[in-house]
Amino acid sequence: MGTLRMPAEWDAHEGCLMAWPTRMELWGEAYQQAKDEYAAVARAVAAFEPVTMVALPDQVGEARAACGKGIDVVGLPIDDSWLRDSGPIFALTPDGHRVGVDFTFNSWGERYFPYDSDDKVSRRILSLLGIERRATTMVLEGGAITVDGEGTLITTEQCLLNPNRNPHLERADIEAELAALLGIEKVIWLPYGHASGVTDGHVDGVCVFTGPGRVLVDSCDDPASPDYARLRANRAVLEASTDARGRRLELLEVPPQQSVDVADGQQARVGYVNFYVANGGVIVPIAGTDEDARALQVVAAAFPDRQVVGVTARVIGHGGGGIHCITQQLPAQRTAEPRTLTEEA
Repeated sequence: MGTLRMPAEWDAHEGCLMAWPTRMELWGEAYQQAKDEYAAVARAVAAFEPVTMVALPDQVGEARAACGKGIDVVGLPIDDSWLRDSGPIFALTPDGHRVGVDFTFNSWGERYFPYDSDDKVSRRILSLLGIERRATTMVLEGGAITVDGEGTLITTEQCLLNPNRNPHLERADIEAELAALLGIEKVIWLPYGHASGVTDGHVDGVCVFTGPGRVLVDSCDDPASPDYARLRANRAVLEASTDARGRRLELLEVPPQQSVDVADGQQARVGYVNFYVANGGVIVPIAGTDEDARALQVVAAAFPDRQVVGVTARVIGHGGGGIHCITQQLPAQRTAEPRTLTEEA
C-alpha cells in the first residue's frame, strides 16, 4: 500500500462537512424544501458528530437559523451544494496525520456553470482546517468511489472512464493515481451506475461498502426498467470479485429506488444506499413510501452496532443525489490535537 490510505467511512470521524443549497435554478419551486431537508440532515448527523456547514457568505445567517444550535456555519464562495463531489477527500499517512486530496472538479463533465468556486473549495477548506493539501489534475468526485479502508475501491466504468472526466487517462493511469493518493491496491470496476441522473453513474447510487468484504447493493425488481439489466450486470461483477485481501464479497440488497413527486410536480428518485455513516449512526434517505421501513431494517442489519436514522430526502433526490452526496466525513486524526474549522482559523 502507498504512503497514504483513505479510511473506510465507518472509521472514527472528527466531524462531517456539508454545503448549503445555493443554486436556485437547480431546485426551482422546491428551493425552500431543499434547504429544509439539508438542515434536517445536518441536525441528524449532529446527534452523532460535529457538523460544519459551508455557505455563501451572505447566506451564513440563514443557514445558522435553519440548522439551529450545535452546527457551525462557515462562509466561503461556493457554486453548488454537493460537497461529497466538490470537497476534499481525506486520507491518512502511516503515522496517522490527515491529508486532504484535492482532485480536480469539473462539475460532472462541465454540466453546470459556473463551477470555478467549487473547484477551489477543497483548497479553501483545507487551508481553514490547517490540513496538508495534495493536489492532482485528475478529475474525480467523492460519490464516484466507495472504499473498504483496506485497499479496495469500487467504482463504475460509466463514470471514471467517461471522456468528459479524464480523456487523457487510461484505466491503468486512473488506477495508478488512486493507488498513489488513496492507497488503493485493487479497483473493482462495475459497468454501470443508474441509467438516469446527472453524475454519469456514480457508484454511491448503486452500492456501498458496509464493512471489509461486505457490500450493500441497490436492487430493481422491474424487468422493464433500464436499471434492471444494469444492476444485474453489476451484481455479476461483484459476485465474481475478490477484494484486495482475497475475500469474496458478501452482498446484501436494499429495496429499489423509490419514485416520488416533489413540489414542482416533477418526479424524483430516492435511493437507500446513498446514506451517511456517522460515529455510532447511519443517516439514511427515506422517501415517505412503504418501502422505507424495510430499507431501514436492511441497513440496520448491515450496521448492527449503529443507530439507523431515516431522514426525508425527496427534494435532495430531485436535485440529483442523496444524503451521501451532500456530506463528507472528516476522519479523526490519530496523532496531534485536531483543529476546528472556523471562520477565524
